[in-house]
Amino acid sequence: MKLLIKSATLVDNTSDLNFKVKDILIEDGVITEISDKIESKADKIIKYKNLHVSEGWLDTSVSFGEPGYEERESIENGLLTAASSGFTSVLLNPNTKPLTDSHSSVSHIIKKSINHTTRLYPIANLTLNAKGQELAPLYDMKLAGAIAYGDHKKSIKDSSLMKIALEYSKSFGGLVISYSNDESLSSNGVMNEGLISTSLGLKGLPNISESIQVYRDLEILEYTGGKLHIPYISTAKSIGMIRDAKKKGLNITSSVSLAHLILNDDALSDYNTNLKLSPPLRSKKDSDLLKDALLDGTIDYVTSMHEPIDIDNKKVEFDNALSGSIGIECVFGVLSNIFPLDKVIDILTRRKSELSITQNKIQVGSDAEMALFDPDFSYRFEEDHILSTSKNCAFIGQKMNGKVYGTINNDSLCENKLWI
Repeated sequence: MKLLIKSATLVDNTSDLNFKVKDILIEDGVITEISDKIESKADKIIKYKNLHVSEGWLDTSVSFGEPGYEERESIENGLLTAASSGFTSVLLNPNTKPLTDSHSSVSHIIKKSINHTTRLYPIANLTLNAKGQELAPLYDMKLAGAIAYGDHKKSIKDSSLMKIALEYSKSFGGLVISYSNDESLSSNGVMNEGLISTSLGLKGLPNISESIQVYRDLEILEYTGGKLHIPYISTAKSIGMIRDAKKKGLNITSSVSLAHLILNDDALSDYNTNLKLSPPLRSKKDSDLLKDALLDGTIDYVTSMHEPIDIDNKKVEFDNALSGSIGIECVFGVLSNIFPLDKVIDILTRRKSELSITQNKIQVGSDAEMALFDPDFSYRFEEDHILSTSKNCAFIGQKMNGKVYGTINNDSLCENKLWI
């Protein structure tokens, strides 16, 4: 396929072309020319209002439901939603039924995801049946295509098992994902512990339930070596420990969810179950420090923490609702409210190599992997803007700054039908 992008502003603070307006010619999935003006026949000419392009974006934590929970989201529609939202690479969580704890289960997910604009990278379970008792066949799942290993939203209680996992995965460069939550401290908690939880009459979940686990995992990592990723950092104390670990040279990465950057426990005053998350929304102080840590690189990635939940498990009492919110459609619009454009694009594209994902820059000879967007379009996000099957979104009613036209990747163009 031959695509010609007309009058696009390139956004890449590592490139000499940063914020310059160019035409871009793509042939059979490869960038063949970047010039002020290109006159060439093409299968499709791409020319949108105020068009900006960047390297395709990465989300390190999405859930789709399939297999097992297709009523929440299918792989096909999940990948279409991701591509329509600017993401060319997503890491898929193993919270499925059956779980992703074998070679065949990883292979099945990869087969379901081929021929899509967005590339899917399966996270496999770290332990068999996600029970935290016995390691799953990690190397065999790597051969099938697993990119990392972790039991989604389940902490590993057994310190010895965590030690063995890091030592073993080190032999083949595997990445261990450890969800930080001491369940003995957080049991039955439904929101952040503090004055607000007391005033609302909801059982609190203390900050130390996260930080104690982060401390333990970093101590084990320092002892064993290996590669560790800590997702969904939500507390100031965790930030400090990760910053210190990086100064020591430990191979540690971390992420923060979109919701934890802009929302805090004040937002729960009306018991909105779409704001019931795991980890819970913390204090405004935590939220502000998370922004700083993301900007200075202590936290490596922002994630939508996209978790479709069916209405029957959300339209219930707050205590009984399942945790989770969708958000992949909102990432660009929310980040653009709090950071300048060049920082937003840096955050969404950086450090792919840490996950063994190719970094395809916008340059002649590179594979065409791009996000297409207008950074200056403002609107209020409503349920009608949701492309996902499930509608449990924490950001309904939020002002968005910027819309996404779609993506180009895998010699394919996906256009966001909301805006085109």
